[in-house]
Amino acid sequence: QVQLVESGGGLVQAGGSLRLSCAASGISFGLYAMGWYRQAPGKQRELVAFITSGGNPNYADSVKGRFTISRDNAKNTVYLQMNSLKPEDTAVYYCNADLLYTDHEYWGQGTQVTVSS
Repeated sequence: QVQLVESGGGLVQAGGSLRLSCAASGISFGLYAMGWYRQAPGKQRELVAFITSGGNPNYADSVKGRFTISRDNAKNTVYLQMNSLKPEDTAVYYCNADLLYTDHEYWGQGTQVTVSS
């Protein structure tokens, strides 16, 4: 059974930092591209960042220079370090595992990030 379990969300003031973690089980973690998406109230889910199986990171323009995605294949975990947080970063953040070019794609349950002004 595949599980993606996010942690690290919470309430933080603008300018602060949070680190999200996503622990995966039930998949060959090293083969998967791992991503973080977010969904704010009334908005569509959007890609925040992803990291390829080879370790190459990619970011949405809105978070470039503030967020860093990384992965630890030994721990089957992907991280999202979020710095200089803004109120517009407030959303539920979801972890995604995608075995590219297949139908093997999985989602976590999400973790709430709230940034107060």
